[in-house]
Amino acid sequence: MSVFGNYSNYYDLLYKDKDYSAEVDYILGLIKRYQPSTASILTLGCGTGKHEIELANKGLQVEGVDRSEEMIHIANENLQKSGIPHTMLNFNLGDVRSVNLGKKFDSVISLFHVASYQTSNEDLRQFVETAKKHLKKGGLFIFDVWHGPAVLTDKPLVRTKEVENESLLIIRDTQPVLRSEENVVEVNFIIKVSDKVRNTTQTLSECHRMRYLFKPELMLLLKEAGLELIRSEKWMTAEDPSFSSWYVTYIARMN
Repeated sequence: MSVFGNYSNYYDLLYKDKDYSAEVDYILGLIKRYQPSTASILTLGCGTGKHEIELANKGLQVEGVDRSEEMIHIANENLQKSGIPHTMLNFNLGDVRSVNLGKKFDSVISLFHVASYQTSNEDLRQFVETAKKHLKKGGLFIFDVWHGPAVLTDKPLVRTKEVENESLLIIRDTQPVLRSEENVVEVNFIIKVSDKVRNTTQTLSECHRMRYLFKPELMLLLKEAGLELIRSEKWMTAEDPSFSSWYVTYIARMN
C-alpha cells in the first residue's frame, strides 16, 4: 500500500490531539519576526488541510499542495466545513518535488516533517527548488525535519497509539528500523481499525521512510538554491537544537 493510502481516512482521528492552532501561532511568530509583510503562503505537503485552515482564518491567502489524492479530498471536505471561501484557500494535487503553480508567494512553509520524507539527495534538492521557484525575492522558506543528532542519540522505539471516537477504535503499532547507512528510519505502521457500528475489523500496513538530517547538508542545499539559512531552532521553541531535539525548524530567506 502506498504512503497515506487508506491511512489518510484515519489521519485526522490519529492526530486529533495535535494542536494545529498553537503550531500555526508558532509559525506566524517566526514570519512576524523575519518577514512581517507576508500576506500569501504556500504550504508543501498540506495533508488534510488543518494548518492551512488556521492560516486562512487569520486572514492570509493560502495555497496547499499534496501528492495524495485522498488527503486532498479530505482537505477539501474540511475546507467546505470551515466556510472559508476558495478565494482565500485552495488545495492542489501535486508532488512537492516538481509542482509548479505558476505564481509566487511571500512565504513557503512545509510542516510535519515533509522534508524528511525526501529520502534521496535528489529528492531534497528538488524539494528546495520547488520552494525557491514559488518564493518572492526576500521571501521565507520555513520547514521542519527529523534532527540527525537527536535521532542517533535517542533512537526510535516501538510504540503503540490507541484512539477512538463514537464509531471507530484505532490501534496503531509503530515498529521503526534504523538504516544508518542511508540516514533513514523505516517507520512501519500496523493499524488495526475496528468499526463499532458495523462490528468489523481491518488491518492496514504502511512503511514511511524518514530521513534524518543535519544542519551542514541543509545549509549546502539551501545555498545552492540561492536561499540563506537565517535560523534553526527546536520545533515550537526559540531554543537552539540539541541532542534531545528530535524536531528542528529551519528558516531560510530567498536572496
